[in-house]
Amino acid sequence: MQETEKSGVSRRDVFQIFGAVPAIAALAGTGIAEAHDGHAHMAPQTSAATGPYKRQTFDDHQWQSIQVLSDLIIPADEHGGSATQAGVPEFLDDWIAFRTDQDGNEDLKAQIFGGLMWLDRESNAQFQKNFADAPPDQQKKLLDRVAYPKKAAKEDHAWVVFFSELRSLTVGGYFSSKIGVAALPYLGNTAVEHWIGCDPKVWAIIEDRMKNGYTGILESKPWSAA
Repeated sequence: MQETEKSGVSRRDVFQIFGAVPAIAALAGTGIAEAHDGHAHMAPQTSAATGPYKRQTFDDHQWQSIQVLSDLIIPADEHGGSATQAGVPEFLDDWIAFRTDQDGNEDLKAQIFGGLMWLDRESNAQFQKNFADAPPDQQKKLLDRVAYPKKAAKEDHAWVVFFSELRSLTVGGYFSSKIGVAALPYLGNTAVEHWIGCDPKVWAIIEDRMKNGYTGILESKPWSAA
């Protein structure tokens, strides 16, 4: 369910790319999920002061589904906790409510809720159970239909768009959370004895993306070690 052909938004690749972008300093301070009007949203966190998070959009069944989906997109691993541990479902709920209010329509809400309904419908048709209750291999089989736009069937186009949007929001929510920022290889203004530039492996990834039109990096090639 990731951006690569083998398995989606590879966290390793995300770390490498983020680590190579100078704007990572801003990310660590403000969060990466930002609306077009400049409104920055950090993943909501439950605390003793505020109490348990109060949902604004998802019902109980949708909440279970979004938790399962979030952790399929970003599971816990050696780099950090899972999406649900980072508060991504709360972030998604808050973001949908915010966009609904700011946009004056329910387009995003309809897209996400419609996608969740589609997953349940297809899961019940194929496996006789809701998506959140299906075993991981069956969940993956369904998501693989919509995770790779170039491979998806035309009739699945709307659900490809749904999953791409949800995946982007999940990554944004994760890396605007305390857990997500801690998982990034950003060390701040740390003194180094010898500056050797960008890791060649990271630069190779960037160059590969630049061949396909990526223009986010304008710096010259990394210096070689002395």
